[in-house]
Amino acid sequence: MKAIFKTQLFKNSSFGIISSVTQNLFISIFFVVIARCYSKDDFANYIIVNTIYSFLVGFSSLGLGHWFIRELLNRNFEEEFLFKFFKMQFIIGCLFYFVSIIMTVLLYKDPMIRSFSVLMSINIVFDNLIYVIKNLNIAEQHQKKTFILTLIESLIKCILAVFLFFYLIPVYYLIIILLIVRFVTLNLFIKYGSSDKLNLKQIIHYKIRFAEIKNIISANWSFVIMGTLSVVYWRLGNIIVSKVLTKNDIANYEVSFKLLSLAFVLPTILSTSIYPMLIKSFNIGFDALRSLFSNIYLPYSAYGILAYSFVCSYSDIFIPLLFGNKFGNTAVYCREMFMIILIFPTFLLQAELMITMKLEKLDMVCNVISIIVNLCLILTGLHFYKSLSVVNFSIFISIFIFHVVQDIILIRKKIVSIKHVLLFYFTVFSVVFIYNYDQLFIDKKFIFIFIFILISIYFYVKNPVKNFKKY
Repeated sequence: MKAIFKTQLFKNSSFGIISSVTQNLFISIFFVVIARCYSKDDFANYIIVNTIYSFLVGFSSLGLGHWFIRELLNRNFEEEFLFKFFKMQFIIGCLFYFVSIIMTVLLYKDPMIRSFSVLMSINIVFDNLIYVIKNLNIAEQHQKKTFILTLIESLIKCILAVFLFFYLIPVYYLIIILLIVRFVTLNLFIKYGSSDKLNLKQIIHYKIRFAEIKNIISANWSFVIMGTLSVVYWRLGNIIVSKVLTKNDIANYEVSFKLLSLAFVLPTILSTSIYPMLIKSFNIGFDALRSLFSNIYLPYSAYGILAYSFVCSYSDIFIPLLFGNKFGNTAVYCREMFMIILIFPTFLLQAELMITMKLEKLDMVCNVISIIVNLCLILTGLHFYKSLSVVNFSIFISIFIFHVVQDIILIRKKIVSIKHVLLFYFTVFSVVFIYNYDQLFIDKKFIFIFIFILISIYFYVKNPVKNFKKY
């Protein structure tokens, strides 16, 4: 076990994981409180406008963060380039603010939803500017600043949640307060997060031509597509649910998705440290890459199984406890959605591997196809069967197909064997079968404990992370 804590992976990821878990804990407290305190209609209205905002904010940055970091390093942190990108993101953010309002007006007739959107969508502009500074910190290897500032913001939201618990205010005023909090966060990022490299007055007066923006976007279209696909994947379902199903379904979907997002934190943060390790092993040689991937794959797949097992065993207990009895039937949909976590960690790892092997365009094509499959399955399923389960299973099936395509590519590249792939799917679907088989002699609450002990013994014997320290 000591070897794990000495690895570069642990050193690079520990602060990010701790701060992200803490941040998500504070945000989750806020989310739980508004879910408990407001009626399902008010909560659903809030979720609808938040979904549109979250959906568009993923597009508004155009996924140019990786390009910006690379160019910033190549230009030796040139001040003019920094100002140019900052001003560009401001202009694009304003454009997407108006897109958000137009989209809300076209999709929803409810005047309350429209007025909420006018306010909440201002966050798109703020988020675009913060996005620049976050990537600046990555380039300078000062990510700790980002974690600290986002942690402060989430703490403020947690304090606000405590206030709401004792004194409930209308949702409209809540959105205004959250907007003020986000504006304060932006100013903290500009002042402290950028190490005084950015000056708001200078940036406002800085001029950038439309042709320059157009040239940057057209020259980096692959970054734009890949940077926005994940947003479409996860928020498309919510928008369709809000239009086709009931507000009760919207609330159930959002609670389930919030819990799934928490489960995503660990593999997502780890991937930021694993990616450089994959590149290093790729430069060493093909055998080193295959060995490292194989060792990382085991903890990733084990995490997915444990997360799914925990939710299946205990969601009937902790969801009503956290969100209230009105969410008593949410556990059913949460278990359906959590099938995704069984394959998401390895799906993410294999995507990082493909980019390492310079197969990013192939990965991009697979993403596009997967989203099309997801959309077709959702729309076809909802046409015949108006249920939230259709959305959950459609997302799972589309990711599963993508995962299989990744497996085929990696088999042909001789990174993995057919035996490895079949063993993974056999294990995953065996766990799903166990939890959905109604004639088990053991209480499902004890299955998680059994799986946890089994995996712990395996890791103790095999110790698959022992080779991480060489990278």
